[in-house]
Amino acid sequence: MAKILFVMTGADQWTLADGTKHPTGYWADEAVAPYEAFKAAGHEITVATPGGVVPPVDAASLSPEANGGPENAARIRSVAETAAEFHAPIALSEVRLDEYDAVHVPGGHGPMEDLAVDADSGRILTLAVRSGMPVSVVCHGPAALLAAVTEDGTHAYAGYRITAFTNEEETMAGNADKAKWLLQDRLTEAGLTVLVGEPFAPHVEVDRNVITGQNPASSGPLADELLKKLG
Repeated sequence: MAKILFVMTGADQWTLADGTKHPTGYWADEAVAPYEAFKAAGHEITVATPGGVVPPVDAASLSPEANGGPENAARIRSVAETAAEFHAPIALSEVRLDEYDAVHVPGGHGPMEDLAVDADSGRILTLAVRSGMPVSVVCHGPAALLAAVTEDGTHAYAGYRITAFTNEEETMAGNADKAKWLLQDRLTEAGLTVLVGEPFAPHVEVDRNVITGQNPASSGPLADELLKKLG
């Protein structure tokens, strides 16, 4: 049995370029699909957020449209609402990484608001990649990698081949012209190589100990890759 740390957003609003707030949180399937896969494999999960707040779920991610129909939406909602781990998080500042075997970061626009600039999250993700620990990150979750800055000011994930929610997908979703910054651009500027697949189709990249998924459809395949790393 492995112990897997979920680093999750505590933000329920995303600040847009004009200063207005867009309701957000974590994207349900990006937490629930890996959660189900890891639990089915017998692993233990701990959720950590900034300040230990309960991670808010993005209401849009619970809709039938976002989940391929009402039946799957009901299943996703049920897990998000009832899984004990999502409702009893610890604070990121309290995390001792040596107690865990892997790290998973779900997306949603929430991480662009808080994890992208959270020092504790950045510390955890820096230690994880340096130690060779498996790290899986999906969709907008790679925003958290932006805070993984080493003592000399370089990015701990610079030079890694990853994927993430793309500029094209953000445009298709209607958010690109509203955002303060675009994830693909910011990751590229930080020195990561962002590989782009078809919009909203499953796409996973594995580079050394880092596993990334492009979008919500990549959540299940990403979880499978992390399970392979855990043996």
